[in-house]
Amino acid sequence: MEKQKEQNLKQTKRITLLGLGDSITEGGEAFHSYLFPLWERLFTAGYQVDFIGPRSSKCRIGQIKHCGFSGKDAEFLDTQTDSIYRTFPADVVLLHSGHNHFNSESPVQGIVKAQKSIITKILAINPDAKVLVANVIESGKLPKYAYLPELNQKIEKMVDELNLPNVILVDQSKGFKWEKHSINDKVHPNSDGAELMANVWFETLKEILPEPAHAFQPEVVNYKTTKQGSLDLHIFNPEDFSEKQKHPAIVFFFAGGWNLGTPLQFYRECAYYASKGFVAISADYRINYLNHSTPFESVEDAKDAIRWVCANADEWDIDPRRIVAAGASAGGHLAAATGTLREEGANDCKPNLLLLYYPVIDNSENGYGPDTIRSNYQKISPLHNIDSETPPALFILGTEDPYIPVNTAKVFQARMEENGVECELHLIEGAGHPIFYYSKTLTQEFYTIRKLTDEFLFKYGYLNKFRKGNNNGWYKLDKTAL
Repeated sequence: MEKQKEQNLKQTKRITLLGLGDSITEGGEAFHSYLFPLWERLFTAGYQVDFIGPRSSKCRIGQIKHCGFSGKDAEFLDTQTDSIYRTFPADVVLLHSGHNHFNSESPVQGIVKAQKSIITKILAINPDAKVLVANVIESGKLPKYAYLPELNQKIEKMVDELNLPNVILVDQSKGFKWEKHSINDKVHPNSDGAELMANVWFETLKEILPEPAHAFQPEVVNYKTTKQGSLDLHIFNPEDFSEKQKHPAIVFFFAGGWNLGTPLQFYRECAYYASKGFVAISADYRINYLNHSTPFESVEDAKDAIRWVCANADEWDIDPRRIVAAGASAGGHLAAATGTLREEGANDCKPNLLLLYYPVIDNSENGYGPDTIRSNYQKISPLHNIDSETPPALFILGTEDPYIPVNTAKVFQARMEENGVECELHLIEGAGHPIFYYSKTLTQEFYTIRKLTDEFLFKYGYLNKFRKGNNNGWYKLDKTAL
């Protein structure tokens, strides 16, 4: 059954999307684009999609590609469409364009003509493309944008007259109230406005995209409130949930250099281990991109996430003796920190097992980390805080990792063993950093990491049952099943 699921996942065609428009598509320093919240919705719903385009904008996962041109109008987009779409022939185009004119220009006819030309050019290059044409969001910036209500009527009429099955009207104007969904300029979406736009696109995309292989449905629970905002745990309950037994828990910390990242990175792993009887959790924590924080704050959050799990073990039917901290890269650093760092007199709680995927474990001047931690690295560097109470660890590293030398991993392993603690080290030949990309097509390395992780959890008694077939029967795991 697991092998079949794996094969289905590998064979699922990824869908490409091209956001085409102006600054409302591109986003900016002071306002939000719909692109990232739309990616979140699609990923959580199980769709395998890639946003493409010649331009990119910053977001919490790094960059997201698009074809949004700040300050440009539909006529400009028309002049660029042929060359851009030939280079980026997306399966789905999200067209939201109509701003950047003045009402005094009487621009509606020209905008509609340009949009019709854009659609014609896209379909001439790729007749199978789906073009989602938006009634644009309205604006309180008047009289400049007084023409937008008329424009939206004409866009709707144009789509009706084209009468093509793969040209679909999407009403972005419905429900968008500039008074509460835009920033002070009365034009560009705030975070709520961007979320609203993403939801509207998503509802239409659900109707035209292939059925996803799976969907993620975590319960999102606040575990901490900071000056920069609240932090959540994304909790996946075990499929075999029973209040009569306690379940092991696994807490994942995402990668991103303490600067970027999202809990969605480990949704796939959480769903998988929930199916094996774990309470599986992907933790949010402060990152520099959103919170202007340092790794010190990230470590505080990671330790507080583990403390929350310990403190709420009874409520969530968690076995407090079987808590696993896991993570990749900077998230691997946080997982390792929760198992190595202690605070005298604090209400401390440590995990019982560590899963470290290409982790940053040396924050000294010879290791890795921003300059802000160099002078005080001992406080958060896992390599320099190992003792006999450090939990056993699985350490997986690529031999071509440019940030974590193989020798550093071997030093970590040696120090663990000197303190009487196991560190099982696996080197993946030729792999770099990261070993695989969670938001792209999965490679064999992903399944190698899963297999090694399963074997390690089995060895320590955390994973001792696998579901058999499609029924509710269980059998004892033997390693040949992996």
